[in-house]
Amino acid sequence: MIFQTQTIALRHVTTAHLAQTMTLLGLNAAELRQKIEAELASNPALQVTAAAACPICRRPLPERQLCPVCSRPKELAHDEPIVFVSPRDDFYPAREPFSADDMPDEELAAEILELPAFVMRQIAPELALQERSIAAHILTSLDEDGLLRIPPLEIARYHHVLISQVESVLRLIQRAEPVGVGSPSPQEALLVQLEVLKESRPIPALAEQAVRMGMELLSRRQYAELGRILGIPSHQVRQIAKFISENLNPYPARAHWGDIHQSPEQIRDAYHIPDVIITRLNDSPNTPLVVEIISPLAGKLRINPLFRSALHDAPLEKAEQWKSDLEQANLLIKCLQQRDHTIVRLMQRLANFQRAFILHGDAHLQPVTRASLAGELDVHESTISRAVSSKAVQLPSGRIVPLAKFFDRSLHIRTALRQIIAQETRPLTDTQIAKILKSQGFPVARRTVAKYRAMEGILPAHLRQASRSKHPASSLSSVR
Repeated sequence: MIFQTQTIALRHVTTAHLAQTMTLLGLNAAELRQKIEAELASNPALQVTAAAACPICRRPLPERQLCPVCSRPKELAHDEPIVFVSPRDDFYPAREPFSADDMPDEELAAEILELPAFVMRQIAPELALQERSIAAHILTSLDEDGLLRIPPLEIARYHHVLISQVESVLRLIQRAEPVGVGSPSPQEALLVQLEVLKESRPIPALAEQAVRMGMELLSRRQYAELGRILGIPSHQVRQIAKFISENLNPYPARAHWGDIHQSPEQIRDAYHIPDVIITRLNDSPNTPLVVEIISPLAGKLRINPLFRSALHDAPLEKAEQWKSDLEQANLLIKCLQQRDHTIVRLMQRLANFQRAFILHGDAHLQPVTRASLAGELDVHESTISRAVSSKAVQLPSGRIVPLAKFFDRSLHIRTALRQIIAQETRPLTDTQIAKILKSQGFPVARRTVAKYRAMEGILPAHLRQASRSKHPASSLSSVR
């Protein structure tokens, strides 16, 4: 009985630590500051010292200066960023009030776009007028994973149309970004993604059969048994499983929104203050990037020593509450340290991998997924999703962009597409644009070009021609 009690207590503490760390990880700097201030107001065991201290190494800091240890480059290799946490006042001094004149001119607002609207924007040019209500019905019926759990027949009866018409609209939706959205099951979502993916790149042999015949075995990693069913060795099944885990997602909505969906009420309208500021060391082109992660407090959060000493003489009726306060304070401090550690590791990898994007713009973004980065850092994908959620980064150019933009897998292709259309002497068709993109190293299908063009708000070729006839100076027109 004693050992059972100890095991239960250990699990409780571990679960509480993990849960609180995940909660804090999902907060941006402003929200974290509010959280800490609320805890300071309600928990007498917590205290913030007036003296500034480094949030990472805990060394005392000279007033308004960076940590001389954590901010020091370990080596002068330009591709190895310097990543550290600094108190918020280092970036935004309290005595200098914020002015709208100091704001960069672009990328300030976070676009609030729900998944149904995001998909509808892509497929709208290909829908007949009478099909739009069907598409809206399907998209508003998706669950939080982006799957359609109601049968198409039910939708057809509601709109008094043939089921083939509903299925036609559904196929358009399933091939929009995120690919597989609107599928009836995770298995069907993976099959749609494989079908779309093989239009632009080779996929492993028998990958489709593995999904059709062995979804359960794949999820349980029973590769030897699945290999016997498919008639291939287990190492080949492992290769298929690796390809699926790196390129496909059985829950399409998570591929776009991350592991946790946020309602519009939970999303901030604008990024007024970044959570991370990236600059060049000494403003030199071939020196490391300096990545400063904002810590919400200038002082050091610690246990109040007076409270700790008074705990031994606590009145009987308050002893339990005071002990709980101390435990909660210790938990918060440890979870904040774990949050800082996780974000430092994340930004270390991102700043290294996306250096060209950070310095030179959207066309240089390298495709990366939350899942692949989670594998590199040996954490769960949901940890990366929380660390990215609702946070913003200020680039060396002064642009403030959502951290999620670092994971936009099509941004560099859409940037190339915009450049092609901006330079066209006569409107190019989607097929012609697909050929040009392929020659530039972006093998995408015609329908993918149409999808990306719709995402960028660019009209089809015949409508661009009509628009150019009326407005010769304009080459791009918006459908929004």
